[in-house]
Amino acid sequence: MATSRGIRVTWITLGLLALTAGAQLAVVALSGSISLIADTIHNFTDALTAIPLLIAFRLGRRPPDRRYTYGYHRAEDVAGIIIVLLIAASAVVAAIEAARHLVHPQPLMHLPWVLAAGVAGVTGNEVVSVYRIRVGKRIGSTALLADGLHARTDGFASLGVVVSALAAMAGFDRADPAIGLAITLVILFTLWSAAKSVLHRMLDGTDEQTVTLIEAVAAAVPGVEHVGEARARWTGHQLRTELSIDVDPALSVEAGHDIAELVRRSLLHDVPRLAEAAVHVDPHEHDSHVV
Repeated sequence: MATSRGIRVTWITLGLLALTAGAQLAVVALSGSISLIADTIHNFTDALTAIPLLIAFRLGRRPPDRRYTYGYHRAEDVAGIIIVLLIAASAVVAAIEAARHLVHPQPLMHLPWVLAAGVAGVTGNEVVSVYRIRVGKRIGSTALLADGLHARTDGFASLGVVVSALAAMAGFDRADPAIGLAITLVILFTLWSAAKSVLHRMLDGTDEQTVTLIEAVAAAVPGVEHVGEARARWTGHQLRTELSIDVDPALSVEAGHDIAELVRRSLLHDVPRLAEAAVHVDPHEHDSHVV
């Protein structure tokens, strides 16, 4: 269900961004605006990031097999790397074009169309951003959430196009390439944020609140005397945990297993986006937990 939502939002936002970037490209051909070129490159790149996401979501649907026993959910991490590389490439291209036109400025043409293209970029990116972020949070997809934040940053870049057109109308000839360079800095900021997010997931990073919640839910199950070695990690947009519980050593193996199964069910019910929980049962040695 979560994967289907991810695929649907990716297709819809791909279409919206492609439409926005296509309209901007037509205005670029008429005006020669460097800030608009930078923004158009950024928007086309943002649309292209949907492709690795779609591939990753579809791979995530495949069941585990003998070669990939945990499934294919971490394909989203690979998609995240590709997204970071695409953002980096867009920054390089935008910077080269802005620097070239800063040294050799060219007059802008059809400024009202440039202004309209900038407004279209702001609107299209914000719609895409809100949609991606909302669904990314709902299904727990860092790649989709990062792409939504990327789209929001693109909206600010499009706002730069609006400012550039207004400045050109006021007679500031070099404002356009200068704003193009400023947009490049925005792209670099997005690159840094996206890279940190992707690296955090690739290193099996999570947050302390998640581990604390896992420990609290497990400890509240009747029969659990101690919770230890709780670990959690993301595979794609699915959270998995592994933990050990101590029970009364006088209990039978069957009784201990029943408690572990109750812990597992409680975790799957109470921990958001948790897909699997491995619970190990040990006899409780009271002296080992005395402070």
